[in-house]
This record gives sequence, structure tokens and C-alpha cells, in this order.
Amino acid sequence: MTSGRDRDDEGRARNARPRDALGRPLPYGAVGEERAPEGVVRPPAQALAEAQELLDAGRPFHAHEVLEDAWKSAPEPERELWRGLAQLAVGLTHAMRGNARGAVTLLERGAGNIGGYAAAPPHGIDVQGLAAWALGLAAEAGAGRDLDTAPPRLRL
Repeated sequence: MTSGRDRDDEGRARNARPRDALGRPLPYGAVGEERAPEGVVRPPAQALAEAQELLDAGRPFHAHEVLEDAWKSAPEPERELWRGLAQLAVGLTHAMRGNARGAVTLLERGAGNIGGYAAAPPHGIDVQGLAAWALGLAAEAGAGRDLDTAPPRLRL
């Protein structure tokens, strides 16, 4: 590494620092949480199952990485759905870190991105329930209340 930044073989930035359960970087050499491998193309059912397991384990940052891979590999008509799901996971991450402003921004943005799929949600995704959960958590965060950061259910 000549630039002092972590890069992959193609020169793209890849932070190799270990991370905690909420995705916060730890010092080099520290023991961190196992990270979801990046760039993995998963069938939708597998992506949802893996993301749900990570959410249930209190690891929404890592769930976001799985959902981000799904967003990047999804067919064009579903991209905003997967993008929105990834944003919801990041919003939950911010809420759990105590960053109310970041939580509100990402939860509202994610709810908006998934909202267009409410009439015919693909893959059994609970679009209406997720949007309601996200907007409720965003309202709590915006009002400065103690947050119930229980993970949402991705599927009906």
C-alpha cells in the first residue's frame, strides 16, 4: 500500500480494519466481528434470510452489506427496493449507535425507496410493515425518545 489506504487488487478502497457489531472501525490488530463478504450475488431468498439473521443478531451494519450486494446485483425494476432495504439497515445502525439525526435521514429515505413496492411486494417482503416500522423509529429518534431498536421482520 503506497497511499496508506487499504485497496483491493483493482485499486478500489477497501477498509481492512476490523469492525464491531455495529460496523464501527476498530484499531488494526483488534479482534472484530466477522464481516459479510462483499460482492456476493445471492438469490433474493438467500439475501433476505442472511440479512434477517444478521438483524436478529444485532448486526444491522453487516445486514446492510448483504442487502447492498443484493441492490447492486438486482434487476433494474427492483433496485430501489433493495437500496431502500439497505438504507433501513443503515438507519437502524445509526439508531443503535445513538446517532438520531443519521437514523432519521436513512430510515425516512429507505421507507421512501421501498414504498413504491407496497402494492405488489416481491419476494414476500413486508413493504408496508417495514415502512411503518422505519417511519415510527424515525419519529422516535427525531423526538429524542429512547429508541426501541428491535429488528424488523423483512418478510411477511
